[in-house]
Amino acid sequence: MKTLRIGFLLPRTSLHSRNYMCLVMRALAAAGADVDIVYPVDHAVDVSHVRLEHDLYVLRKMSGVAFSLAGALHQLGAAVVNPYPVSAALHDKIITFRILQAAGVPIPVTYVASHAEELAPLLDAGPLVLKPHQGGGGHGVRIVRSAAELAEVPYDRHAPVFAQRYHPPQGRDRKIYAIGGRLFGVKKVFPRRTEAEKQGEPFALTPELRDIALRCGRAFGIDLYGVDIVESEGKPYVVDMCSMPGFRGVPDAPGVLADYFYRAAQRATQGDLMATRRTRLPARDAAS
Repeated sequence: MKTLRIGFLLPRTSLHSRNYMCLVMRALAAAGADVDIVYPVDHAVDVSHVRLEHDLYVLRKMSGVAFSLAGALHQLGAAVVNPYPVSAALHDKIITFRILQAAGVPIPVTYVASHAEELAPLLDAGPLVLKPHQGGGGHGVRIVRSAAELAEVPYDRHAPVFAQRYHPPQGRDRKIYAIGGRLFGVKKVFPRRTEAEKQGEPFALTPELRDIALRCGRAFGIDLYGVDIVESEGKPYVVDMCSMPGFRGVPDAPGVLADYFYRAAQRATQGDLMATRRTRLPARDAAS
């Protein structure tokens, strides 16, 4: 049987021995796969040397050199988790939320502007949430209630201004993780400060939340992702979606992910370059 080769494109912070991706790589190696870190490296990369050397590539870093290398590998025909075009779309909230809206996913009313002051008239209808149009993790998120607060928001004049109608959450945020058809619900506070808050608390998904989460995945043709949902006045709203979240709070996340990547690599060796979009895991009981 052919030994599977799996390459990882990671942020430097993922090299810490306790990081979940390190645990995933160890589990894959224990399962018999050859595992390599394609990036980061401690030297310059000759672009002409970027070639297909693995059956599957796992992209964890959605910016910088790792992201660009994933794009180059995609153009060469590599199987990448998640496929580079999908990861690129999910890295841009303007693209993400237009796709979700077209798929019938409940989202807050969403706006984009060239300058922050262009949003001022919209405040007459209530507060807005301003977010960087790229990135995630809650960084740079601000609730704006007045033109004065809007004027104080720092922003890059070369980047679009992304805003959504603010819906006050009832209780903790709902984080839903999808791994190969299995859904895991975790309640988390925002912002999260302690380790316990980062792990969150499992919760059982309602049929409505399950349908919303699956609809998000279908909108992008993937089954590995994370969705953030707030519930306000009895209504759920998807407020973020991530291609490769941290999966904190998912029971045995490294083991479940290693199984997912191993199966995706197997399918890729059979010539299925869309393997990462159809990697079903055995059904088990989850917090759903």
